[in-house]
Amino acid sequence: MPRTESRVPLARYRLAVAAGFATQGFVFIGLTTRLPDIKDRWELSELEVSGVLLAIVLLAGGGSVLAETLAARTASARVLRAGLVLIAGGAALMLAAPAWAAYLLGVAGYGVGLGMVDASTNMQAVALERRYGRTILPSFHGAWTFGGLLGAAVTLATAHVDLAWTALITVLPLVVAGARFLPRDAGATAVPATAVLAIPWRPILMVGLGMVVFYMVDTASQTWGAVYLDEVFDAPSRWVALATLPYLVASLLVRLAGDSLVERYGATPVLRVGAVVACGGLAVVTAAPTWPVAVLGFTLTGAGISVVAPLSFSAAARIAGGSVERVDAVIARFNQFNYVGGLLGAVLTGVVGQDELRFGFVVPMVLVLALLPLARWFGTRAGRER
Repeated sequence: MPRTESRVPLARYRLAVAAGFATQGFVFIGLTTRLPDIKDRWELSELEVSGVLLAIVLLAGGGSVLAETLAARTASARVLRAGLVLIAGGAALMLAAPAWAAYLLGVAGYGVGLGMVDASTNMQAVALERRYGRTILPSFHGAWTFGGLLGAAVTLATAHVDLAWTALITVLPLVVAGARFLPRDAGATAVPATAVLAIPWRPILMVGLGMVVFYMVDTASQTWGAVYLDEVFDAPSRWVALATLPYLVASLLVRLAGDSLVERYGATPVLRVGAVVACGGLAVVTAAPTWPVAVLGFTLTGAGISVVAPLSFSAAARIAGGSVERVDAVIARFNQFNYVGGLLGAVLTGVVGQDELRFGFVVPMVLVLALLPLARWFGTRAGRER
């Protein structure tokens, strides 16, 4: 793609897209950390909470498909703006709905909006990466993690505020929706179905399996980590959040350094080293004699696994090749691996560890090693093989 724009506007677009990632992380963690309050507000059982979470994941998958359809007809920037408005409205209803029906409407709006934002932020990010001509995806995903840390901090600071007032966090996505995102090139057209069919799906599938592995580990750590510290070690309630917080901090630091690491060593070696580190971290979690040792294990896991997702999107875009519109179509479909991995991570860890949660973490500990053979598909040469 010809670089007709100067570095100054590209930097502005990059900041806007990073704000989109950060906003998504901020609202997502802002909601999940308030799940206990939402559960109490509507007197939900554990099974009903699981049902709500499952519905959000499935709706997000639908939102990602919708993003693909819309991006074929209009700019991904417009899809992103629409998604941000949807998550703002949906999250506000989930936090401040006066009636159960309104809460369910909020779940629907947030779920669909989540999928749209998930797909379109990555569309924008890979388009910018192509214009820069170097790896920048990890830092975008680092922005998501930074937003998540801010969301967790806001929850801690407003722990005693009435749940309805916490809906004010949804002002942020409305503000960011007005940012100047990367526009579609003049003269762009919809992607013909034959062009999508001509995409080399086999290497994309191999990269997608790597992303499934990432989200299995990520979801297992973030969903079950606090429960693990609470039930297995009976850690003080004020410390159980440490299962997630150091994990996110380690992920943030490695993602911010990920751009330069990949440029210096290449994606394949970085992923393989990360897989070994993550496996070691989960081994520490599984065998930990005390909860501080388990926290160390989660921290190592976050550091090791963190760059898989951004490098997955980067590799998928490179393999797809062709126009921005063709890449957008691939990214929207590729984003479905996100939800497959999330579901597997939450379900398998819980099912295997239903009697002894230690055993549940053996699943991601073993499966993360699948990244060792899969890593070759992330490299430029392997990614271009047909």
